[in-house]
Amino acid sequence: MIVVTGATGNIGQPLTRALAEAGQQVTAVSRHAAEVPDGVRHLVADLAEPAGLEPALAGAKALFLLLSGDLHAAGAGPADVIGLAAAAGVRRVVLLSTLGVTTRPYGPTRIAMRELEDTLRESGLDWAVLRPGGFASNALWWADSVRADRVVAAPFGDTGVPVIDPADIAEVAAACLVDDRRAGGVYELTGPQVITPRQQAEAIAAALGSPVRFQELTREDAKAAMARSMPAELADDTLDILAAPNAAELRISPDVQRVLGRAPRSFADWAARNVTAFR
Repeated sequence: MIVVTGATGNIGQPLTRALAEAGQQVTAVSRHAAEVPDGVRHLVADLAEPAGLEPALAGAKALFLLLSGDLHAAGAGPADVIGLAAAAGVRRVVLLSTLGVTTRPYGPTRIAMRELEDTLRESGLDWAVLRPGGFASNALWWADSVRADRVVAAPFGDTGVPVIDPADIAEVAAACLVDDRRAGGVYELTGPQVITPRQQAEAIAAALGSPVRFQELTREDAKAAMARSMPAELADDTLDILAAPNAAELRISPDVQRVLGRAPRSFADWAARNVTAFR
């Protein structure tokens, strides 16, 4: 049995589907009731209360651990999930971390994630760590404005980073969960090229077959919008990266190719597959 947390999200959903299609027994864990593929067991649990995960871990051989943002808040104990997994006899944990633990290691959220990586390494379990950069699916922030006005509004329109398709993260996670050769690996995951917000708007327009206008936002306006859905500190961290990515954040990683035997998908491919969100 493989347990997938965050099973209804951009990574967990394709990961659950891929594992089930490969014939693995899967328990999908999410905060709320959700539809899952045929043959997949679903469990409602909140990782902020790790004891609720115990029924899912019973009899499991592997765990994909995706932490929600509130588990990085003061007083949170995400390491308890690793302890529960070990106590339940889970043999392998694949942790979704972030590229920021190496590119900008001193923010509180990234310090907490690096400490969790260290806890996992010291747990005695088999492990793998995934460190993705920015997600292509962050473009869904623009879905409402594209549907309503055919506008993408973003700051730093001509500064880019190599965003990664969440489907590629899911495929790498699946390989790490089932392939013993991936144990002990740390995988930095990026897309195939640097792409700016303005270029992302052009890719969305191409997928739609209709023009999409790019509107440059000030940093202040962008932060105000982002702060409605994330802590202000995280919004500032994100804007720092988008404004002036450093060399490590611009690097194209070979790890998707190394694990999957193919190049990572482009943003244009992501936009074409998700075009209904923008119609």
